[in-house]
Amino acid sequence: KIVKIGTGETFEAKTVILATGAAYRELGLPKEKELSGHGVSWCATCDGFFFREKTIAVVGGGDSAMEEANFLTRFASKVYVIHRRNELKASKIMQDRAKANPKIEFIWNAGVEELLGDGKLTGVKLKDTVTGAESQLDLDGLFIAIGNDPRVWLVENQLELTEDKFIKVDGRTSKTSLPGVFACGDVIDPTYRQAITAAGSGCVAALDAEHFLTAQ
Repeated sequence: KIVKIGTGETFEAKTVILATGAAYRELGLPKEKELSGHGVSWCATCDGFFFREKTIAVVGGGDSAMEEANFLTRFASKVYVIHRRNELKASKIMQDRAKANPKIEFIWNAGVEELLGDGKLTGVKLKDTVTGAESQLDLDGLFIAIGNDPRVWLVENQLELTEDKFIKVDGRTSKTSLPGVFACGDVIDPTYRQAITAAGSGCVAALDAEHFLTAQ
């Protein structure tokens, strides 16, 4: 296997392990990076505890957004779900759980136009996607759950990918469609996306690579 890096250098190896991860999708708004960790988050399990008895919102309409919203009600006093449409993409069971939760309130046909606050999030400016009317929502926290993109640009024309564009591996192994190339972590995992599961996946890849080399 030959790997070429950005400086132009090339490296040869009998095995390669891909651990390129995945990137959370951003809203693309000014202050988004500035307020990351200061009221804006992409991970409810990582940061939910910091919003005990606070008012927060989740942006998104899929299963991940519903799961995050329900999880966050363990800590927050109020959770808004902001969605650009008037219906959710989430599965029925996830929708039903969120709609039945008394702490969750839905804001339909709304897009986040601006993040408010200097150094710390204080709210968001919303725009109605139907009427164009603008409004302000005071918040202590905003969780963005609009999906994530696995970093596969390096291999997307060389390895088989799943329908969701994650690297496809053989069952519970780390074996890709190319012998001697293994993948692990968030680049193969559309579901859990946690540091501890990625670490375990890395261990699997190391063992698979070792077994591959031993068999040569």
